[in-house]
Amino acid sequence: MPTLNDLLENNRRWADKINQESPDYFPTLAKQQAPEFLWIGCSDSRVPANDIVGLLPGEVFVHRNVANMVVHTDMNLLSVLQFAVDVLKVKHIIVVGHYGCGGVKAAMGNEKLGLIDNWILEIRDLYYSKSKMFKGLNSDEEKHDLLCELNVVKQVSNLCHTTIIQDAWDRGQTVAVHGWVYGLKDGRVKNLNVTVNDKNQISEFYRLED
Repeated sequence: MPTLNDLLENNRRWADKINQESPDYFPTLAKQQAPEFLWIGCSDSRVPANDIVGLLPGEVFVHRNVANMVVHTDMNLLSVLQFAVDVLKVKHIIVVGHYGCGGVKAAMGNEKLGLIDNWILEIRDLYYSKSKMFKGLNSDEEKHDLLCELNVVKQVSNLCHTTIIQDAWDRGQTVAVHGWVYGLKDGRVKNLNVTVNDKNQISEFYRLED
């Protein structure tokens, strides 16, 4: 089991290695960040955003929480989203779930876990509302995988319903919202093909007008 001192030593070696290989790396990185991507993913330690897509620090802005949720009352997420859209001018927002997600699995059961039960309630609602889609599946793993995908699709919709995204579209800003799922077993990302580029792709009920 690594200790805190091990982590600090690892950092020293990593920084020295980067400096030797690319002396301009840290000075350039410190000047500014200009990512074109906002990654909204799960807090799971097995899902490192930059590594999965092969991007360096500074190339992807990241927000993570349990089960990659977009909750409309979550000021943390909304603050990240507004900064990414209004200040950094990201062009792509990617909701990235992952198969084997503990939060999604918990939402499929009835075990009382504490505060987290309130956080994953929307996923439990989703599981109930889409119950017919799960009846033809034979294994718990298949059901879990499907709910992981449906949760991503739902969170993409939640993003598109925010004033932050809709205001950006109204002023002609280019920003697209995507949904992906990452496979822990093979390291591959699955594109769920739910990309939304403008207001016309969402239900009229959720379109906000001045």
